Amino acid sequence: MDDVMDAVPSRTLTRPPSLWPLLARGAFLSPFKRPRAGVTAPRTQLVLPGVRIDLGRLAAYERVCGFGVGADELPLAYPQVLGFPAAMRLMSARTFPLPLLGLVHTSVAITRHRSLTATGVYELTVRVDDLVPHRRGTEAVVVTEVRAAGDLVWESRSTYLARHRTTAGSTGERPGGSVGGSTGGQRTAVAEGAPLPVLAEWQLGEDVGRRYGAASGDRNPIHLHPLTARLFGFPRPIAHGMWTVARCLAEHGTPQAAALRAEFRAPVLLPGTVSYGARNGRFELRGAGGRLHLAGEILPLP
Repeated sequence: MDDVMDAVPSRTLTRPPSLWPLLARGAFLSPFKRPRAGVTAPRTQLVLPGVRIDLGRLAAYERVCGFGVGADELPLAYPQVLGFPAAMRLMSARTFPLPLLGLVHTSVAITRHRSLTATGVYELTVRVDDLVPHRRGTEAVVVTEVRAAGDLVWESRSTYLARHRTTAGSTGERPGGSVGGSTGGQRTAVAEGAPLPVLAEWQLGEDVGRRYGAASGDRNPIHLHPLTARLFGFPRPIAHGMWTVARCLAEHGTPQAAALRAEFRAPVLLPGTVSYGARNGRFELRGAGGRLHLAGEILPLP
């Protein structure tokens, strides 16, 4: 990974970007961008040194996701929250070729090499690693890395899909996309078969999106209110994909050194009822009629 960092031009930020202006800029520029095959990503990474955890926001995140509050170890997916504003800055930029409006978070893979403390000081780097073909359009691959005292301790690889017409005969496979067990390898799909044993059923309130948005900073209108969700084609607000992952991890538990991969299959409408199933490291969320919303796997690192 360090060789990649040396090869990609870096820009150092003095503080995390503010999300609302980035959402507004991305929305304004989206109509002027035409998603199509063959586009390339800007070769720039953002670096945010000296990152400290806001313990109040962390506690709010822990409460809304179902974790116990006050533990010194950061939840596995929390560094994704820290890196999200920088990722939004890259994807809302004029030079980013895909429209921000309509981007769909399709998967996330996280590797935690060791536990991160809530009182630690970290350096975050975020970059758009690639734009790769998908059977329904083009996916942006966004990489977030966290270092402590120069050592890589946490990394993630998220994919965001921009839908557009693809060439006839395309297989839709992603050559060398995101990860399996590590964020450096080729992407493999989370195994899907018969429903996993149901271990819990959760009644989700209409305010889950607002509560998670306040804790994470991700106040995308599709998650907040019925009216704003309908403007984007949803009958009701939908839960954040990273909330569904975190809620499952809170129920499942995670090793200190762990590899996670999860795929978002269908939005979770709020309010609503979902069933959590798990077995042998695999987990999932299903809705009414057995509809699969989320499929994931969490494994200890060797």
